[in-house]
Amino acid sequence: MVSSPVLKVNADHTCTKAIVEKLVEDLSSHTLETLRTTTAELRLLTKLNAKNRRVISDCGAISLLVNLLNSTDAQVQENAVTALVNLSIDNNCKIIIAQANAIEALIHVLQTGSPEAKENSAATLGSLSVCEDNQVNIGRSGAIGPLVDLLRDGTPRGKKDAATALFNLSLLSENKAKIVEAGSIKHLVKLMDPAAGMVEKAVVVLANVASIDEGRIEIVREGGIPLLVDAVELGSARAKEYAAAALLWLCAISSRFCIMAIREGAVPPLVALSQSGTARAKEKARALLGCFSRNKLV
Repeated sequence: MVSSPVLKVNADHTCTKAIVEKLVEDLSSHTLETLRTTTAELRLLTKLNAKNRRVISDCGAISLLVNLLNSTDAQVQENAVTALVNLSIDNNCKIIIAQANAIEALIHVLQTGSPEAKENSAATLGSLSVCEDNQVNIGRSGAIGPLVDLLRDGTPRGKKDAATALFNLSLLSENKAKIVEAGSIKHLVKLMDPAAGMVEKAVVVLANVASIDEGRIEIVREGGIPLLVDAVELGSARAKEYAAAALLWLCAISSRFCIMAIREGAVPPLVALSQSGTARAKEKARALLGCFSRNKLV
């Protein structure tokens, strides 16, 4: 006999509304053990399939899970945020999570949670921030500082989740200066080291913040040009494209930065990229080479 609702759902391949309703009802329990068990079961259910996520959302679980992000029990908090990141895969759930005032609670988890809870909080913010309205709200609610803290101090997965969220947020102009001011550049440049396994994650954020003066200044100050040149030569197709874009932002406004890039050996990999990269990479590489030529450097 299967006693756990989650195991029963998994065994029967059906998620009955009655089972989910009982679990959602138990989210309001004042008993810690009930909350631990219920949030763990919902965490697993949200992971299993899209149908479960829709039923759980329809039964009103999201606002209750958001409330539990403020739990002082690490296990309950971790289960709740993990259930929410799973639910945020669904586009309708993204809307409901944002409307449930989850952003401030997710920031609280970023600041107080276990390493896994912080990872999943950053991942939830990253998922929510694919929507422009949420980019505005997340940027204005103070999430950028804690995300940069996670970029600096987090687990490898936490750093990746933070970088993804920062990339989405950096698509909005008003967030770019905030990302730079939060001290992100030195951490992103450090993560351009291939040994960190995050070259692509880091370079896409750098390319976006390179579009503002503050970003360009910090990238150069932190020694980013040599690493961007390395990414043009050795990175993934996406990393090459964004590294070329970042270098173009730098070099288009300063002949000094052009000289620095050339001294780091930028010309040969840019020539190669101009011939064999993605369409956007070819465009950026050719524009960069044109910039060097106009400055009579090549």
